[in-house]
Amino acid sequence: MTQPGSTPNRPRRGAGCLQSLLVLAVILGLGYGASKIFGDESSKSKGSSSSSSSSSSSASDGKGGSWEIGDCGGPDPENKPDGYRAFDCDEQGATFKALKIEDASFLPNAIQCPAGTDLIIQVSRVFGSGDGKKGGGIPTNTVCGRNLTGDHPGDAGAGGGQLVEGDCVSATAKEIACASAGANDFKVLGLVKEKTECPAATTEPMQLMMAMGRPYDVICGGKV
Repeated sequence: MTQPGSTPNRPRRGAGCLQSLLVLAVILGLGYGASKIFGDESSKSKGSSSSSSSSSSSASDGKGGSWEIGDCGGPDPENKPDGYRAFDCDEQGATFKALKIEDASFLPNAIQCPAGTDLIIQVSRVFGSGDGKKGGGIPTNTVCGRNLTGDHPGDAGAGGGQLVEGDCVSATAKEIACASAGANDFKVLGLVKEKTECPAATTEPMQLMMAMGRPYDVICGGKV
């Protein structure tokens, strides 16, 4: 997988009225229920397939509200359990690096990060004297992050992150690790809008319930 570029040299402290940044940890991916038209499951922790939800926290990142590919961040010790803040990549608190920066969205299903994304963090800006720890703020962008350690649940087939081609799903369209897949499980051969768009090797096209913003409605499942 292509590694993101190095962090550019620039001032780490932003001026102006920005006092803090509210960071919303956006739960990754989509899980699916057990009917023939598959629906969303209850949410799970980051790094696993889950329904769309969010929990709020605040962080001061010293970046003036701007994130770029190659920037690093990690959990905010002053805003547990779901808060994140920016760190220099060589700081002890850094746990992830930004693979891609997307625009913010109020529709979590509309955020589609690249394969290898281990967590998704929505960054919002808080103006004035508020610290953002009780929620609020204006969403500015979304960070697609990859862990700095060797633990990468977002890799294709690893069983976590957003659903991508090369992942595996159960017969109820729930994402699983390909290493534990059995005879009744399937590999994702495509994510499309219509069943007729699935590749020829598809043996189980899985029609999903409608979700606003999601770019696909069908999982094209094939033999593992």
